Amino acid sequence: MSRYVSGRFGQALLVLWAAFTVSFILLQVLPGDAILIKFQNPDMGLSPAQIADMRAAYGADVPVWQQYLHTLGNFLRGDLGYSIQAGVPVTELLSSNFPPTLRLALIGFALAAVVAFALAFLSSLLHFGWLKNALQAVPSLFISIPTFWLGIALIQFFSFHLRWIPVINPGEWVGLILPIITLAVPISAPLAQILIRSIDQVQTQPFVAVARAKGASRSGVLWRHVARNALLPALTIAGLLFGELIAGALITETVFGLNGLGQLTQQAVNNQDVAVLQAIVVISAAAFVGINLLVDLLYPLLDPRLKASASKNSRGATA
Repeated sequence: MSRYVSGRFGQALLVLWAAFTVSFILLQVLPGDAILIKFQNPDMGLSPAQIADMRAAYGADVPVWQQYLHTLGNFLRGDLGYSIQAGVPVTELLSSNFPPTLRLALIGFALAAVVAFALAFLSSLLHFGWLKNALQAVPSLFISIPTFWLGIALIQFFSFHLRWIPVINPGEWVGLILPIITLAVPISAPLAQILIRSIDQVQTQPFVAVARAKGASRSGVLWRHVARNALLPALTIAGLLFGELIAGALITETVFGLNGLGQLTQQAVNNQDVAVLQAIVVISAAAFVGINLLVDLLYPLLDPRLKASASKNSRGATA
């Protein structure tokens, strides 16, 4: 089992290194220079020599491979660099902008899970064929709706038409209602599809027929026997979807004008603030990798067959 855990940790570190390397290369080939954008402004009155000194201070005058090693070493020590445009450490910007994004993502994921489970289990319990088919068609509708379009449509309907939720200066939690719905609806769709398909497959297994033959009710069999086995495939897709929530939260924050990583990313792109963009990419990759690593480690605990398989492979490799 220890070999299984160490292997998963090794894969996670490899993915993080690859994300850092690819993002560094892509950001380096972007046209323009953030230092020149800021310090060549005539209002600042800096001479070419002073601008050259600023480039040297930020380490932009050395070869790219040296910049890569220097940046990688700083990231490993927890130093995410310095924002050229804001004039403060990147960690300071992230400490004030990451918590709102994380809160939005967590609440959005919780709502998406509730919607997905409701659709999946209701469609399995209903006896009316037409209503069951209608519920199973809802995820396909949800998954086809673009996040930005859904956000704009919700603002138009609930804020401008019904006037239930103000757009200007809403309360802290009132202002999160529409962004959370915008984030949760597209994410709930694939999770519901996997759950519906998994429940249908598990219900055909012999142990379900045995439980029904012993007199258990349909809902009792669903909750006590089917649910645990059906949750395993959904757990995998849930880990992947939570990683996508970070990207979805960035779009949602931009649509609703919320403070968070979305606004910070937009500003960094406009100003070509490479250090900020690099940190956001790595943090997003770390969130994605961390959630999926947690899912990988939980999987053998939920399915004893996988735990036995991992132990067997570990003993075989040792032998």
